[in-house]
Amino acid sequence: MRSDKATDHSSRRRLFVLSFIRAGLTASLLLLVYYTLPLTGKLDKSAGVGLILGLAALGVILGFQIRAILSATYPLLRAIEALATALPLLLVLFASAYYLMYQADSGSFSQTLNRTAALYFTVTVFSTVGFGDIVPKTDPARIATMTQMLVDLIVLGLVARLIVSAVQLSLQRRSAQPAPTDPTGSPSG
Repeated sequence: MRSDKATDHSSRRRLFVLSFIRAGLTASLLLLVYYTLPLTGKLDKSAGVGLILGLAALGVILGFQIRAILSATYPLLRAIEALATALPLLLVLFASAYYLMYQADSGSFSQTLNRTAALYFTVTVFSTVGFGDIVPKTDPARIATMTQMLVDLIVLGLVARLIVSAVQLSLQRRSAQPAPTDPTGSPSG
């Protein structure tokens, strides 16, 4: 009996470690794509459409993630993986948009934006720190930044709440299920 509990604990620990590894790999892969994707050309209306489509795709991904959390054996681990996908994707989407804006009009921001500076600006806006060293200077750049601020508030509020609710609901469903029994009919421990 003791070995079953030790095996179960070891199995959970392994799942926990694998979940964090997958989360780290997902975030790393998104950053790798961001730094290697050929983001060139002039910004036009298609870049704005690209950002909107990217945000729509993020919404679809979050919908699938929340459904996966609801049916997961370990919903908290699934939620960690969902956030490890959604947050880096959100940041990379806006960093790409800012980078393309700067490529199209170098006066869009107060400083030169390479990919790292665009990602840095995105993270400072997301974290609401806003150091002020990089500032949007044109209306399109300001609109994109305001959009990010509003989306960030939605992500921090609504999406976090949806994920927490999905985890709670999944845990409630799991605890409401009767305990499995062994062949003799006694509850297993």
